[in-house]
Amino acid sequence: MMTATREAEGPEALDHFQANDYSPYHFFSSEEWSRFRADTPLTLTLDEVHRLRSIGDPVDLAEVRRIYLSLSRLLSAHVESSQLLFEQRNRFLSLADVTKTPFVIGIAGSVAVGKSTTARILKELLARWPSSPKVDLVTTDGFLYPNSVLIRENKLNRKGFPESYDTGQLLRFLSAIKAGRPNVKAPCYSHLTYDVLPNEHKIIDRPDILIFEGINVLQSRDLPADGKIVPIVSDFFDFSIYIDAKEELIHHWYVERFMRLRETAFRDPNSYFNRYAAISETAALDIAEGLWTNINLKNLRENILPTRPRADLILQKGENHLIEQVALRKL
Repeated sequence: MMTATREAEGPEALDHFQANDYSPYHFFSSEEWSRFRADTPLTLTLDEVHRLRSIGDPVDLAEVRRIYLSLSRLLSAHVESSQLLFEQRNRFLSLADVTKTPFVIGIAGSVAVGKSTTARILKELLARWPSSPKVDLVTTDGFLYPNSVLIRENKLNRKGFPESYDTGQLLRFLSAIKAGRPNVKAPCYSHLTYDVLPNEHKIIDRPDILIFEGINVLQSRDLPADGKIVPIVSDFFDFSIYIDAKEELIHHWYVERFMRLRETAFRDPNSYFNRYAAISETAALDIAEGLWTNINLKNLRENILPTRPRADLILQKGENHLIEQVALRKL
């Protein structure tokens, strides 16, 4: 029997297990998880996977078969159940002419852990279900405050921390999506210029499924003493995924990615980080280590990792950047 009752000894790591019937999760090895794909067809080609994966991410067709086909099948079951519940509730309330709102999937995790690759692969797989649902993908980068605002408020070195996002705009966007409104605007972000693109938007027009990806999408917030409604981003999710790995691995991947970008994207004269392409390798490595230690590691420990227990599904990666362990919340 593949279902296990192993539980992490604490919220810090999923790689130390002990028998515990009280765990809120079922744990599976990647091999065990791969069997749940059943007859789910592989609808991606190797060239498509190469196009979808981020720099430094080795995901291939074997990884899609092992992990993502089972995940696609699981999400299909959740979407179908959500649609059935929607219809049953409408009959219960005697409602007519009510449109089903999008099924929203949240994807969280640290920088450099592979969220973007997971989001893009899932988007393509879900869109190729036999029912051909309309699937959109939005990242939280566009909801960051512009650099000019962060500089004015002395928060540029806190970029990516919860206070660097326009939470009001973010919640208004998700509220409109869940209200089924047409042509909702999502702000755009440029990793080249490292800033929000003014007056540029992506139009999200009532998709069947929306994937919402960002480091802090499972973040909670302080509750008011007067009992007023305080919405949080994850209130709008129907299913949530956390991409996980040991701290030392994420550190290695972050620095490795920075050094590879120094040889590629940073060489573009329009790149915000162009200055790093001209300095020595040693100096660039020191800068990457400083950015990790002073910004990204702090954000991981203070804001990102604490949200992991709130996820419905946790995908834990190993040294090779591929998923080794899957934790699925019990119903």
